[in-house]
Amino acid sequence: MPLEGRRIWFAGIGGAGLSAYAFLARAWGAEVAGWDRVRTPYLDHLEGIPVTISADPPRPPRGFEVVVSTAFAGLVPGRSRAELLAELVSLRRSIVVAGAHGKTTTSAMIAFCLSRLGLDPAWLIGGEVPQLGGNAGAGEGWLVVEGDESDRTITALHPRIAVVTNVDLDHHTEFASRGEVEELFEAFLADAPETVRGWELDPVDLPLAVPGEHNRRNAAVALAALALAGVVLADAERVLAEFAGAGRRLERRGEAGGVTVVDTYAHHPAEISADLAAARTGLEGRLLALFQPHLYSRTRHLARDFAEALAAADAIAVTDVYAAREQPLAGVTGKLVVDALAELRPWVNVGWTPTVEQGARFLAGRARPGDLVLTIGAGDVERAGPLVLEALA
Repeated sequence: MPLEGRRIWFAGIGGAGLSAYAFLARAWGAEVAGWDRVRTPYLDHLEGIPVTISADPPRPPRGFEVVVSTAFAGLVPGRSRAELLAELVSLRRSIVVAGAHGKTTTSAMIAFCLSRLGLDPAWLIGGEVPQLGGNAGAGEGWLVVEGDESDRTITALHPRIAVVTNVDLDHHTEFASRGEVEELFEAFLADAPETVRGWELDPVDLPLAVPGEHNRRNAAVALAALALAGVVLADAERVLAEFAGAGRRLERRGEAGGVTVVDTYAHHPAEISADLAAARTGLEGRLLALFQPHLYSRTRHLARDFAEALAAADAIAVTDVYAAREQPLAGVTGKLVVDALAELRPWVNVGWTPTVEQGARFLAGRARPGDLVLTIGAGDVERAGPLVLEALA
């Protein structure tokens, strides 16, 4: 096994990315342990790996190399998660999927098709894929990886097949313009023997289990990558129709009182617009949205764009910013989005609800049979779904 004899300790092991790397590292022969501040659902897939949960990081075990999540860079000395990922990609023929939007779903589609067709893939995906049993797998075939441009480390990955779904400016503390993002992705694509440029493809005209124009585009990108990997197109199309989606990508959370609750990870205006449009498909009642902004920098730059996207809903609650890896910025709160909505659509029902709990109560009190409540964001807004359902029961 390629990592046999290695001992690796992960700081931030409960995250979507590092939990997957830890899973694969153990499967490839390494002895693995780790630490995180809180217990997350991703740790459920790491049974048998010693994990310390504490407010402050403990001293790593003697003799272990340390890999540090981006969230804890500077707090814990060690190797970056990007360095380890580059090593994992180099150890197997790989497909790396990058892009501003849709990369989780697209990489999940590719891994799902390879798995269903008996091609035994490994995969590292930044979200749960229920049909695959988690966010990581350790098969002997292609390694499918969701890449990340947020810190520019995508260019350190050298896959056989490089994929970019689309280009947009999403990380404002790292990139000064969309042009810089384009340059980064072009450098990544130019280095690979085979590439897929998603914006050059037409959306598929196939029956899919996942809704929305954006998923027809994701499917087109996935099929192009699979073709480069040697998969017969008709076989890929047949199994792709069974793909039910990645976790928190328009994921149905339940129904109560005739109201359906759906959750999505969308955290950029383009993603929100696409998911609201998809949620409208076939909906007879109203569409109610609870939005939790993610990152102060993104909220400052895109508050009006968020408002324009959210204005497609019939009632909207906006929480305060989920801080994630940034320090607060003076004057930047979720109310910037609320104020922009009030200016754009003064007649719409908009609530400034700083906490997730307040947002859930706001929408539950306005929902009626036939409506759909969509909880939106990359932070912990997924907590709202059960709260809405409980209030409606």
